[in-house]
Amino acid sequence: MAENGATAEGTGQPPVQMNILGQFIRDLSFENVMAQKGVGGEVQPDVNVQVALDAKKRSTENQYEVITKLTIESKNKAGGETLFVLELEYVGIFNISGVPEDQLHPFLLIECPRMLFPFLRRIVSDISRDGGFPPLNLDNIDFVGIYRNELARRQTPADETVN
Repeated sequence: MAENGATAEGTGQPPVQMNILGQFIRDLSFENVMAQKGVGGEVQPDVNVQVALDAKKRSTENQYEVITKLTIESKNKAGGETLFVLELEYVGIFNISGVPEDQLHPFLLIECPRMLFPFLRRIVSDISRDGGFPPLNLDNIDFVGIYRNELARRQTPADETVN
């Protein structure tokens, strides 16, 4: 008979546990360039979203800080004028245990941002709406793809990029 919840099935590893201890906006900037410059008439927005991820160990055991940085720029398709720029740094504090050391890095940069994404999406929607634009509802972000791209970028030898 198996012990009740003592280890992950058949691996001898303790079960993975993740708790979100807190989350907050570390930095937020919204510029309504359209209003400042007086851009008028019919606009068709073209939105560019850039995502950067970072994680670091906190001084308390099993606690980690995961940072998601968004830079969103909306331009008018017709003339290329910038409509707005939104920069957001959102932080989650996690208590994580039971994750093998070799899997901790991808766990922090994939699973943790995935858990925070609905909150991030809501903030972006509210800020864009409150800034005078229709609410911007972000599409799902492929955190696995971002992680893989960053690994590939780091593995590219520096001498290939400098000629």
